[in-house]
Amino acid sequence: MAASSPSGAKKLEKSLTLFDVYAISTGAMFSSGFFLLPGLATAEAGPSAILAYFIAGILIMPSMLSMAELATAMPKSGGTYYFLDRSLGPLAGTVGGLGTWLALVFKSAFALIGMGAYLAIFFDVPIKPLAAALTVAFAVLNVVGAKETSSLQRILVAILVAVLVFFAVQGLITVAGGDPTQVKGGFTPFFAFGATGFLSTIGLVFVSYAGLTKACSVAEEVQNPDKNIPLGMFLSLLTATLLYVIGVYIMVSVLDPEQLRQDLTPVATAGEVFLTWLPYDGGLILVVVAAIAAFASTGNAGILSASRYPLAMARDRLVPDNFARLGRFKTPTAGIMITAFVMLLVIFGLSEEGVAKLASAFQLLIFGLVNFAVIIMRESRIPSYAPGYRSPFYPWTQVFGIVIAFFLITEMGPLAILFTGGIVVVGIAWYFYYARSVPREGAIFHLFARLGKFRYDGLDSELQAILEEKGATDDAAFERLVAQAEILHLDEPTDYESVVERATEILSNRVSISAETLKHDFLEGTQHSATSVAHGAALPYVRASGIKTQAMVMVHCQSGICVDIDPEITGEDGSEPVYAIFFLVTPEDEQSLHLRTLATLASRTDDEDFLVEWRSANDEQEIKESLLHHDRYLTLQLLSGTNTEAFIGQRVRDVNVPAGNLVALIRRRGDMIIPNGSTEFEEGDRVTIIGDPNGIQRLYELYRRGEREGVVR
Repeated sequence: MAASSPSGAKKLEKSLTLFDVYAISTGAMFSSGFFLLPGLATAEAGPSAILAYFIAGILIMPSMLSMAELATAMPKSGGTYYFLDRSLGPLAGTVGGLGTWLALVFKSAFALIGMGAYLAIFFDVPIKPLAAALTVAFAVLNVVGAKETSSLQRILVAILVAVLVFFAVQGLITVAGGDPTQVKGGFTPFFAFGATGFLSTIGLVFVSYAGLTKACSVAEEVQNPDKNIPLGMFLSLLTATLLYVIGVYIMVSVLDPEQLRQDLTPVATAGEVFLTWLPYDGGLILVVVAAIAAFASTGNAGILSASRYPLAMARDRLVPDNFARLGRFKTPTAGIMITAFVMLLVIFGLSEEGVAKLASAFQLLIFGLVNFAVIIMRESRIPSYAPGYRSPFYPWTQVFGIVIAFFLITEMGPLAILFTGGIVVVGIAWYFYYARSVPREGAIFHLFARLGKFRYDGLDSELQAILEEKGATDDAAFERLVAQAEILHLDEPTDYESVVERATEILSNRVSISAETLKHDFLEGTQHSATSVAHGAALPYVRASGIKTQAMVMVHCQSGICVDIDPEITGEDGSEPVYAIFFLVTPEDEQSLHLRTLATLASRTDDEDFLVEWRSANDEQEIKESLLHHDRYLTLQLLSGTNTEAFIGQRVRDVNVPAGNLVALIRRRGDMIIPNGSTEFEEGDRVTIIGDPNGIQRLYELYRRGEREGVVR
């Protein structure tokens, strides 16, 4: 069994939206990659640096897709650390967590030094003290809260992208005009330094995209991670690739080749060529503003994501427990402080940006291991590994990602490889010094089941808990399942087998499977499911082949039904009284849907108010409503003289219901109706609407004045 979480550890708030994911990923990519590297890249590859940036954007995709899959299966703080720990074990997690944290610290520190350097263009300020002050300021902001940090990140990224789009558009207009006083560059020979220079440049600029996956380290704080993490990363990669390629194309076009190869501020130099029409050095000011926003967003996103690594590792007892505790603002204060402290040491103790580039080789190693982790998780066949997004073309996408990562490491030179090896050695040493006794292994031992004594059975339970925690199922699909479920209301005590018999007779008509087959499967399933009975509810299920949709029968019993408990599973013998039973049938090939539905049912029934509401329900509508989130449904009584009068005589398809909401149930003269678009509302109908909380709130506000006459919520 895994060690318990340290005392004082709490869950982080889910406050980050799709735009926050986009802002964190985008902000972590634009700094030296755009404002410094183009000159160095053309010095190694000539004009083919444009193609190098484009290919690097393609080559990052396997790692991005793998990270998206792992993040939607395990949206927990620590990102890369958590993925490697749960797939390859705590030794790999320790190495990956410490190394990625250090790499982020180096890159964030040097980003803030770069920010200070750009500010020094206009202000006579000492660069390193300014970078240190910025580190402290961003650390304080991160302590106050992820939402406040992400709000600043949004502003910085909005400014950055707006200025770079303006730069790109104006640059393309200039190049298209072909004015020889402005277009001085050349594209021949395109591969000025041959294939070797071109390939090494791909490795050089590849790290410009490394920040793309940083949003995964704050996945625990992302709303709807199944959608927002993959989409946010994809939009960020699209933005970065377009701006990188167009931006470098413009620089190559408007700057003299020799000048560009020696220029460490190529964007500012290019801006001075074709933005001269702006008054008062407006072009240079815009570029400097963009650069400051880029470096600031990298530093801010770096502290935000880096601080989650000590938090995640402390939760697993790989570093001291203090790092697992959240401060008064529900942020990992200790992790933020140690991150900022080490950044200050880097700022004042190191003088060459090359040290930050050395950390890039370690990042490539991590990318390779992340792709390997996806293969391990899939091949381990852990039932609760149910990512909301699955990487396409498995396993070839992952194999390609592994090959690319290790190929690019070899292109970065012996010093970078030695630095990476040093980080690995430090991580291994820390593991054997501090964390060797952690009683947990990764999914790799599930893959090699013959090593049964090392297999960590708690991992399946942990992933199941993650499914429940992240809001495991698509709410609309779950609500439709509840709305269409049949109800068995039992007034008198009865035995469990009789209940199964009655439920399977109903289900057999819904899923075209014989009642006898379903009865056998449900009885067997209940005996061998450790989670089937809890909190006064039972969740027996069957996964069947040859059916296309889920079906459910809900049993409501005021007096309780005794369900036998298997002592081999629970450690107890006897029976458990339950008042709610949910008989679920799911298509055999819909494992993800099945697990998510079970997790959602478990999450609902675990709520302390559920059983009270369930047992006090007087009719089928109230029974179903007790299973739904209160902010996701609204019940209206249609009566003349109230605000609901407008519904009467209308068809379902014609009523003004906000997008994302659905008229799910109508109770009419004691009967329950599952409506369709042509169903017409009548006086006295009791209507349940389910769906998006914002839409439900709008409906509630709209009909609030009629609440006493007939609006119930």
